[in-house]
Amino acid sequence: MAGIGKGMEFEDLLPVIAGKLGGEGLIDELCKGFQVLMDKEKGVITLESLRKNSATMGLQDFKDDELASMMREGDLDGDGALSQMEFCVLMFRLSPQLMQDSWFWLQQALHHNNNASL
Repeated sequence: MAGIGKGMEFEDLLPVIAGKLGGEGLIDELCKGFQVLMDKEKGVITLESLRKNSATMGLQDFKDDELASMMREGDLDGDGALSQMEFCVLMFRLSPQLMQDSWFWLQQALHHNNNASL
């Protein structure tokens, strides 16, 4: 189990996804998750879009202060919203196993890209 902020716990499934889909597949899935959670007009995840779409991603039990904490944790540029890059970085940071395995997945993705360009 991994955590966000004060006492929030969730099952870390990202390593399982990465194991099944590889590094590139994992990034694709994270991008799909971002698309589900984002404000379609603004192109970023806002606290309001996170509240509105959170049940779709299994976050229905999170309280407003927990969602706000998640937003603050991921908002690297301080604009009050999460860009796609900020969202992906946050998901990696919240996954202790992925952080440990990140070099492996990076090398696998780079190897795949090198082979695809040959």
